[in-house]
Amino acid sequence: MNAPERAAHGLLIDELRLDNGFAAMPAAYYTRLQPTPLSKPYLVCGSAEAARLIGLDPAQFAEPAFIDAFTGNSLLPQSQPLAAVYSGHQFGVWAGQLGDGRAILLGDAEATGSAAPGRLELQLKGAGMTPYSRMGDGRAVLRSSIREFLCSEAMAALGIPTSRALCVTGSDARVLRETPETAAVATRMAPSFVRFGSFEHWFYHNRHDELKALADHVLDRCYPELREAAQPYKALLIEVTHRTAELMAHWQAVGFMHGVMNTDNMSILGITLDYGPFGFMEAFNPGHICNHTDQGGRYAYAMQPRIGQWNCFALGQAMLPLIGDVEETKAALSGYQAAHDAKFDALMHEKLGLQSMADGDVALIDRMFAIMAESHVDFTLFFRRLGDLRIDEPARDEPLRDLFIDRAAFDDWAVQYRARLRQESSNDVQRRLAMHAKNPKYVLRNYLAQVAIERAQKKDFSEVQKLAGILSRPFDEQPEHDAYAALPPDWASELEVSCSS
Repeated sequence: MNAPERAAHGLLIDELRLDNGFAAMPAAYYTRLQPTPLSKPYLVCGSAEAARLIGLDPAQFAEPAFIDAFTGNSLLPQSQPLAAVYSGHQFGVWAGQLGDGRAILLGDAEATGSAAPGRLELQLKGAGMTPYSRMGDGRAVLRSSIREFLCSEAMAALGIPTSRALCVTGSDARVLRETPETAAVATRMAPSFVRFGSFEHWFYHNRHDELKALADHVLDRCYPELREAAQPYKALLIEVTHRTAELMAHWQAVGFMHGVMNTDNMSILGITLDYGPFGFMEAFNPGHICNHTDQGGRYAYAMQPRIGQWNCFALGQAMLPLIGDVEETKAALSGYQAAHDAKFDALMHEKLGLQSMADGDVALIDRMFAIMAESHVDFTLFFRRLGDLRIDEPARDEPLRDLFIDRAAFDDWAVQYRARLRQESSNDVQRRLAMHAKNPKYVLRNYLAQVAIERAQKKDFSEVQKLAGILSRPFDEQPEHDAYAALPPDWASELEVSCSS
């Protein structure tokens, strides 16, 4: 392939040049170290779309040089690998110093995709022990790496702010979790991996100079437009609070549960970060806890908006020395609830096919969620089938009614919903197209991930890549894949995910 052909397809792996924006920070923010090589690595899966975000040719995935670079067995040109230090609140309790216990930042690459201007940091998750491993082995396992890969890319396809996943590489090297498993490395990408806990680290160590330098780094790299604000640090807190509030609304609207919303897992960019014991809502239950480790239900579905706000207040506490005034800091945080409610309201109107706001909409939506909870209705199927409802043909509601134990309750609600649609002269065909563009047919149900993982553990990676392909088009009908959108099988209810996932 000649140079023009390579340019059309993307960079070869040895042509990818990294910058080291975070490595330019003083040494107190990280420890420089090399990834720990894995024996005989192989490719498990890769995202062509993620590769194109940094100009890489997806055809490189199977090349030994690509596999070695994204396993940590060799370094990309100009890479200065490091593990960052941070602290955080875990399950609401101050945990002190944490840090990248199994993640190593390689550097940042130019983002070539129009949707992601700027630079994207590349991070290997599972690349070996660091000074922050806290008695851990620094490794990730195939199971958790596949889950993170699939969900990162699925969330991006759903239009929800998220880190991205370039690829997963595996090895037959054994690591011990509840049982022995095989090791894997997931390559993650984001404009920055700075967390709320990164700010908390310096605040609780009373090192305000380092706190200011971190805030300046974030402003310069991620929010340069805020430098012109009268109070840049207050403006930063306002922006992060607003983004976090909207992210929580996105999660709630699609039925996504993060599972472990500790402050060290909260992105300063307001993107979904650190996929562990996540889940997508199936039988609707506002109190559902997707993380088996979360015995108290702190991170249950209904709690997520409130915890997002709590985490923003923790960040505000850490930024208080920069803003310099308690009332100014409170003012910066005060917009959270309004931002969340406005975004959630807008998303729900889109999901219901409503083009206008009207009195009574909140009650209509609240009643909808109440009857869904009473009948444990499948979250994704309900909204998808709702798009097929016809204003003047209640007799055709059967596929939707069949989701409900209490069909009379649904019928009563449907009367109100149809009246609301008539109020704005809604058109069935146009509304169906609009609703199907907002209500996914396919989400990453835990049992789908489990099937793909079990095959991958037998060295059959075809289901991982097939599932990734289906989830990359979550709003499309894809009739050949209808089975992936069906109600989960009975055995799926027995699946549990925990912080080790």
